[in-house]
Amino acid sequence: MNNWFAALEPFEKVYWIIALTASVIFIILTLLTFIGGEFEETGDVDADIEADTGIGFQFLSFKNLIGFFTIFGWTGISCIGNGLSNGLTILISTICGLIMMTIMASLFYYLGKLNSSGSLKIKNALNQIGEVYLTIGANRSRIGKVHINIQGGMRELDALTDDASELHQGDIIIVTEITGTGILIVNKHTN
Repeated sequence: MNNWFAALEPFEKVYWIIALTASVIFIILTLLTFIGGEFEETGDVDADIEADTGIGFQFLSFKNLIGFFTIFGWTGISCIGNGLSNGLTILISTICGLIMMTIMASLFYYLGKLNSSGSLKIKNALNQIGEVYLTIGANRSRIGKVHINIQGGMRELDALTDDASELHQGDIIIVTEITGTGILIVNKHTN
């Protein structure tokens, strides 16, 4: 391996070093993405969530630069292997790297547009049918919990009732009102 690398021209060595280094980092970033690892590029994400309108078009980012150098390096090696001049090799590999950056920036931009906020809109619980999870006291005497399917997912929410009798675990309920604090007012559901 050392003999092979030592036999390369300095121009070709630079391309090999760029290609191999960028490829290793690219593979690590890809694996972290698939296993749920996070790589924070800039700033405190939590501070920006309230006014978040999605990901803007980010041409210069760490991931895009790694994509650039990965394609730049391998395209350069390919050009050198095909006997192209140094100037043409630099030109072609730079153009290919910029194309890769544009593709990645566009991909992240459009994927960000597909993202939903995930915020629970409590008003969507109104008139929904659910099930009592923890006993709810009669006449709003004790907060209990109910399971309600809202926005495509099962949620456990606090609830009160105006019924004269307690609602027990397993009782089927319907949401009739929502208080200003987000507590559901439910009644026993009759078919």
